[in-house]
Amino acid sequence: MSDADTPSLPRRIYKTVTPETGTRPDAEMDVIGWSMFLALLMLLLPLLPFIAIVYAVTKLIEFVTPRQPGQV
Repeated sequence: MSDADTPSLPRRIYKTVTPETGTRPDAEMDVIGWSMFLALLMLLLPLLPFIAIVYAVTKLIEFVTPRQPGQV
């Protein structure tokens, strides 16, 4: 038997069209992620007092309103 007659072992198959480049830290995506987080924080932080007021008012209304039997 020659080497051409024996089936060769399968090679490693990539699930991408580009070859693997190796592992490295992805600092670019980290910067984008942190930037988005800080932008959302700056947008939502001024709304926090209004959200807290609405939450407190709804809890106060739930506390003051009498419950009927059978209500959860």
